[in-house]
Amino acid sequence: MMDRKEKIVAFMREDAYKPLLFSELVAVLDVPKSEIGHFENLLNELEEEGRIFKTQKNRYGVPERMNLICGYLQGNEHGYGFLIPDDENIKDIFIPSGGLNGAMHKDRVIARINKKGIGDKRAEGEIIRIVKRANKTIVGTFESSKYFGFVVPDDPRISGDVFIPKDEINGAKSGQKVVAEIVVWPAKRRNAEGRIIEIIGDKDEPGSDILSIIKAYNLREDFPEEVIREAKSISQTVTENMLKGRRDLRDLTMVTIDGEDAKDLDDAVSIERLPNGNYRLGVHIADVSYYVKENSPLDKEALKRGTSVYLVDRVIPMLPRELSNGICSLNPQVDRLAFTVMMEIDRAGRVVDHEIFESVINVNERMTYTDVYKILEEDDQRLIERYKDLCGTFRTMKELALILRKKRMDRGAIDFNFDEAKIILDEKGVPVEVKRYEMTIANNIIEEFMLVCNETVAEHFFWTNTPFVYRIHEDPDTEKIEAFSEFVHNMGYTLKGINKIHPKALQDVLEKARGSKEETIISTVMLRSLQKARYSHINSGHFGLAAKYYCHFTSPIRRYPDLIIHRIMKEYLKGNVKPEREDMLNGRLPEVAKLCSERERAAEEAERETEDLKKVEFMKKHEGEVFEGIISNVTSFGMFVELENTIEGLVRMSSLEDDYYVYNEKTYSLIGERSRKVYKIGDVVNVMLIKADIATRKIEFTLVDNSNTESDEKAMDSDWDEDVKPKRKRKRKIMDEAVILHVQGKKKKVKKIEV
Repeated sequence: MMDRKEKIVAFMREDAYKPLLFSELVAVLDVPKSEIGHFENLLNELEEEGRIFKTQKNRYGVPERMNLICGYLQGNEHGYGFLIPDDENIKDIFIPSGGLNGAMHKDRVIARINKKGIGDKRAEGEIIRIVKRANKTIVGTFESSKYFGFVVPDDPRISGDVFIPKDEINGAKSGQKVVAEIVVWPAKRRNAEGRIIEIIGDKDEPGSDILSIIKAYNLREDFPEEVIREAKSISQTVTENMLKGRRDLRDLTMVTIDGEDAKDLDDAVSIERLPNGNYRLGVHIADVSYYVKENSPLDKEALKRGTSVYLVDRVIPMLPRELSNGICSLNPQVDRLAFTVMMEIDRAGRVVDHEIFESVINVNERMTYTDVYKILEEDDQRLIERYKDLCGTFRTMKELALILRKKRMDRGAIDFNFDEAKIILDEKGVPVEVKRYEMTIANNIIEEFMLVCNETVAEHFFWTNTPFVYRIHEDPDTEKIEAFSEFVHNMGYTLKGINKIHPKALQDVLEKARGSKEETIISTVMLRSLQKARYSHINSGHFGLAAKYYCHFTSPIRRYPDLIIHRIMKEYLKGNVKPEREDMLNGRLPEVAKLCSERERAAEEAERETEDLKKVEFMKKHEGEVFEGIISNVTSFGMFVELENTIEGLVRMSSLEDDYYVYNEKTYSLIGERSRKVYKIGDVVNVMLIKADIATRKIEFTLVDNSNTESDEKAMDSDWDEDVKPKRKRKRKIMDEAVILHVQGKKKKVKKIEV
């Protein structure tokens, strides 16, 4: 079926092709009478996928030859949107609010280009067809009136409220968080119409905030009954009859190293030093595929979810807890089925030999990152005594991890150094502390061991020419790299070889910026200049890791791509991949890879939203207080300030009451017209928290008492271009004395948030 679809699309892409009617296509392609119905179904499927287009005159063609672009709509809170084309070589297209024509955020759509892009200006278009609706339900806040109600979507990218007729309110009250099912889709100048199908709770009720995000992303905490039945039928112990054909590694010393609160332990590691000076590294991964059989209820549900989701207050697992926290989790001192990659690695970090096989293991200890760090870096005598039989193992692991990291950095892997936040909640889900999460040598050990294992597996199966799922990261777009090069040049850095960029050139910029004031913004802009990593059945390498071969093999409890390649690997190792099986996999894997990439994106967005929510909720109780922070970014509308605990907020340009400020886009700074004050990235400033808006998840600051800000007129003038300098005839802004007195009256002693 896939082949026939491809042939139809290829035919329509030919230069000589002109849009044809259905009857004409049947004749030209010589479709047998018995196949006409099937052929029509194929055309309908291709049209639904947006790969072909049926005109109002019922003629078929491919969108790209009709000045049409297919892709996904990304909404904006201000009412307009952007078409994200399927073809990654085409830039995003601006869709004004009047051109949405009823399309909503995330809808799959086809747009017509009305204005071509010129220079930095985007092309502009309008939506002419909605191929597939994305939002069958909307999560938001219900508001009622006498004769009807409406739902204000939580996601600001969904423009327009949902109208709810009086007889479809179903008991909802104003201020409650609800789920509304859309009954009538929006159209030009007409809102969507829906009905309330679920009341989540009052918007201020504990837990309803996170539950709203879960519902918005269609994440399901519970499992279907048939999936639960299957999970409960699986034995929670490893028996002798399961060990046939497996290598017994139960006497091999190995550990798991994870966070304190981790429960799904899917990787264990072992290490030995060989007589020739090399290392034998063992990476032992939970053999989930033994329990989750292809096309079983468990498997179908796992594919539908694609990944486990780690929200700030809970985990929504890909597999039921009987597996994820039970028989599949590599808990200590119990037998577990595993899939092992045993690698011999030399002193330069090269994998000189490897084996891949099914095994049975028994983990010696369940270690935490904190304890391993304390043993290796803090010489904690209590822990050293407790784990005295393992301390030598940890030191050898550290030694190899540093070798592997050096090799990876030498080849040009990009190492972003973003600080992550650790959010501590009380028993009611209220945030009580937000602090930086420190990555240590213990984290690095596991990271390097998993990376080298994933590369080894990917390279092994690439050369077998077996159907597979790779983790790829394509080369960045040249125009984006050129823009990034100009950006860092204005900050005093040089990016080499931008026409055919190598990841090492980007890594060199990061290394030079390490520890500088502008490190964070350079890392952020660089990341935005790169493609997004994704899953694919075709290996095209991993740019960010500077790796020719890469896959995800090490987390089958929480990622479906790992699970499906485990099955393929086992079949190949046992010689069971027959031609018909290869054909089936080649047809199925592209769709699996695409679905898993989409579910990964949704999980990441949901995780980020819950973090942002709890950060704003934490800051809400600190409104009116003053903190010290660092300017992390400067824009034409203000500047972002990051506090010690990673929380970031906006200081609006309009709140700078002491002067007119002009944005210098080349130096990313704000410059006072009269006072000559300069605010730039990396400056330490004091800010007052004026608003922590839980509904929009945004934080606003205002500057207070920043006497240390640069005001050297000569230095400032040297930074300005003639066309950036303000005109002196412009009237100076008159300050509002009432506002000044209000701010001065609230001024408090500067303090840092305790972390």
